[in-house]
This record gives sequence, C-alpha cells and structure tokens, in this order.
Amino acid sequence: MSENGLILYHSPQTRSSSVLILLEELGAPYKLRDVNFRIGAQRRPEYLAVNPVGKVPAIVHDGALVTELAAIFIYLADAFPEKKLAPPIGDPLRGPYLRWLVYYGSAFEPAVMDRHMKQEPPRSMSAYGDFEGVMALINAQLAAGPYLFGARFTAADVLWATALRWTTGFGLVPASPQISAYIERVTARPAFERVTATDAQLLKVHEAAAK
Repeated sequence: MSENGLILYHSPQTRSSSVLILLEELGAPYKLRDVNFRIGAQRRPEYLAVNPVGKVPAIVHDGALVTELAAIFIYLADAFPEKKLAPPIGDPLRGPYLRWLVYYGSAFEPAVMDRHMKQEPPRSMSAYGDFEGVMALINAQLAAGPYLFGARFTAADVLWATALRWTTGFGLVPASPQISAYIERVTARPAFERVTATDAQLLKVHEAAAK
C-alpha cells in the first residue's frame, strides 16, 4: 500500500461505482484496480490485505487506506477542494452536508434492507425510526431542488443519486416525482455517463473471465 497516487478498488454494479463517478466529477487522477466478484477476487489474499472484509470500494491515497463509503466520499471531496464539491469547515452547509452523507449508511440502507427482508424493527428500537419516515425526510429534502441543497451540487448528490437510482430500479424504494426528477437530473451529468460506459465494459470482461 506504499504506492503513491490514488488507487480505487472497484467492481461494476457495486457501491464502488458511486466513488468512480465522484472521482470523475472531481477530475482527480486515479488508478483503477478492478476486483472481479464473479471469480471471487474479493476473497483472495491480495485483496483481503487491502480490505479484510472483502468488499469494495476501497481507496489508497499516497499509502493511506480508506474504506467505508461515506468515509471515502468525505475524504475525496475534501482532498480536492478546488472542485468545491464539499462545503469547507466554517461553511453553514458543512453540517447538513456531513449529515446527509452519513445518513445514507446509518439510516437509508438499514431501512431499505429491513423493509426488503420484512424485518423492520419496532420504532423505539430502530436507529432510523421507520421506513416511511426515512422516505418522507428524503422527499422533503429534494422538494426544493434541483439538488439536495438547493442549487448547490455537492459530492452528496453523487452518493444519493446513485443509491436512489439503484434502489428505485429494483423496486426497493418508491419512485416519487421528486426522486424520479432528481435521479434523471443528476445521472444525466457526463461523469455518470462515462462511468456507465466503463462499468459496461468491465462487466463484459468479468463475465468472460468467469466462464
């Protein structure tokens, strides 16, 4: 992990696609290390040495390892401040921005998975409240538009547009008018289109290797 520069460990059709989109939005130089889940590359010793839980995304930046999706988003957007995708400390938007980055993993994903598995816990014991409350909060935040924080596009929009596109596409989340318009608006950006093409090519390579 001593190699200089920025490395992204990535597999198509996983959460790491959102990090790849963020890197494209940032215009950051990076090296892509694809991890072929279809042949179990995520469980091989060489990748477990990077991330012992065998999941993507993971980044290594000048020798520093960062895992966990929200942490990677916070780190990268702060590492390239010239792109202004992260409100700096002192900006009134910094707190809400961090809140929404972390809310994705701490509330949205658990709520979606609990609903999908039909095991939603009692509200008094739930870290996120209930599924309906989570979705109401998301829709209310998007109502003003065009982005999570009005006219200001941030790294949080990359994370949320990617997550909402995936979850609505699989019928896990109701596609309200606010959510549908938001997904369409954000995913039309060139960075999303480039990564969609990259992932399609990688997927073909991975599938061929698995045959």
